[in-house]
Amino acid sequence: MNALLFPGQGSQVVGMGSEFYSKFESVKKIFSEADKKLNFSLTKLILEGPEEELQLTQNTQPAILTVSYSIFKVLKDEFKFNLEKFKYYAGHSLGEYSALVCAGALKFDDALYLLHERGKAMQNAVPLGHGKMLAVLGTSIIEIQNLLSSFDFKSGVCQIANDNAEGQVIISGDSKSVELFQSHLKEKKIKSIPLKVSAPFHCSLMKPAADAMKDKIKNINFEKPNFEIVSNVTANPENNPENIKKMLVDQIFSSVKWRESLIKMSNNSVFNFIEIGPGKVLTGMVKRTIKSANCFSINTIADITDLNDKFKR
Repeated sequence: MNALLFPGQGSQVVGMGSEFYSKFESVKKIFSEADKKLNFSLTKLILEGPEEELQLTQNTQPAILTVSYSIFKVLKDEFKFNLEKFKYYAGHSLGEYSALVCAGALKFDDALYLLHERGKAMQNAVPLGHGKMLAVLGTSIIEIQNLLSSFDFKSGVCQIANDNAEGQVIISGDSKSVELFQSHLKEKKIKSIPLKVSAPFHCSLMKPAADAMKDKIKNINFEKPNFEIVSNVTANPENNPENIKKMLVDQIFSSVKWRESLIKMSNNSVFNFIEIGPGKVLTGMVKRTIKSANCFSINTIADITDLNDKFKR
């Protein structure tokens, strides 16, 4: 059994998707649709930069969706890759929108709009410099949960934002609390690395962003997806449009249960995990979490050819 995975923020790079854009008219049309919907040249930003503008959350989110969806369409329409044997679609944070679009639950232009608005709402929820995120490495999530619960942050916020993989957990919160926790980790000889992000995502500080997005998501039409969508919030498969809408709102301030999602898919007979979009971040997370899994990362035409060859064997 197979699962398609779609990356989230952090996978972006100037020039991503350029090979597909230069070769396929269908991709040019997708990029053009994005430009028209957002009323600025996302195409130029993706292909040429500048990098600092691409890194702005409200640009990064629709940009990654556009590249991921383009690669998916090339795989499906140009290379006629058989998707019938795929059981689950899952996306990391904003990647859940890519999963929904590719599974037929959400129109591409509606997802572009929602992600652009989501990016703005998340950035505006906390003043620049007032939030921080931290990657904690080589430690189990249970140990981190215990350390967090026993640490006194007073009125501050310091929470688990992402349970990404075995030995990789992301912490999010206000700058002072996260820095205090980082010092506490150092005393315990636990390695941690501050992340270069513009806001503290996936923690309770993002609730104003969720409030801002609630009606926007509610007013968009969602269809029942053609494949099960594994929710970031619950790590469970979902195909009810109303439930999906609610979880997309909750996802903004909730922890991303990515490791749990991978384990549950694996326990439900998924052996092949295929990442579609820029970068190979999710492929690395799968390898760390599901040692027996077959992993494929698709972000070049050669990757698609290689994938087709392996699936024909």
